[in-house]
Amino acid sequence: MRTVRSIRTMQNVCREATARGKRIGLVPTMGFLHEGHLSLVRRARKLSDLVVVTIFINPAQFAPNEDLKKYPRDERGDLRKIRDAGGDVVFIPKREDIYPDDYETYVTVEKLTTALEGASRPTHFRGVTTIVAKLFNITRPDVAVFGMKDYQQAIVLRQMTKDLGYPVKFVVAPTVREADGLAMSSRNKYFTPSQRTEARCLFFALRTAREMVKAGIADCRKIEKEMRAAIKATYPTAGIDYIAFTEFSTLRPVQEIRKDTIVSLAVKVHGVRLIDNMKLL
Repeated sequence: MRTVRSIRTMQNVCREATARGKRIGLVPTMGFLHEGHLSLVRRARKLSDLVVVTIFINPAQFAPNEDLKKYPRDERGDLRKIRDAGGDVVFIPKREDIYPDDYETYVTVEKLTTALEGASRPTHFRGVTTIVAKLFNITRPDVAVFGMKDYQQAIVLRQMTKDLGYPVKFVVAPTVREADGLAMSSRNKYFTPSQRTEARCLFFALRTAREMVKAGIADCRKIEKEMRAAIKATYPTAGIDYIAFTEFSTLRPVQEIRKDTIVSLAVKVHGVRLIDNMKLL
């Protein structure tokens, strides 16, 4: 496995691979990798000949009051995990190379970024789409793999890929969960063991929604009420940012559960903001 830190070198590696007829798979990450990330690497391994994993903590997607400085880092551990999962190249660019002092160009997807995470974090998706567009331009992948846990991000990036005409196969892989249902996240490391137990409130709420739908209940207001109760029963002081029922591909809000409905939520647990989602039918 090779580690690359120069943009030009990374471009050359990918050009040479393409010239040899190799199919390039890209997995963008911010590092501190867990099994969820590694499942994406393994998916890319099945779909491509050269697997490129990027590690870049992207300052453009953090608001001034968010956890950029304390975001967890473990480069040595990440490299070992990527190698074991089947990665071929790890691209770790410097911030000043991605965003030099005179940088002023950003990529924006308009409508899909205004709801859910976009309503709470208005500059977030501009940073996400910009960095992924730059990584696409640097690596020229044939396939890119993203995770379902960041569902809205995946929908936004899929739209960007389509709108800008990138010849990239866009793959969204399932959320990987701990045995107790908690979605794997780099931010889970912030919790003590007892706090981590309370963080399961998101999954309990999603499970409540799924069970109600299976029982034939379609009214989103009734389901949301019970989801809020499930959260508070596990962690009474939880800060619920939103619970939203939307169409899977368009993010349009719905009032009744339909075949393509997904429920998404964001909850602050012991000062850590967690997101999760589940398709209900």
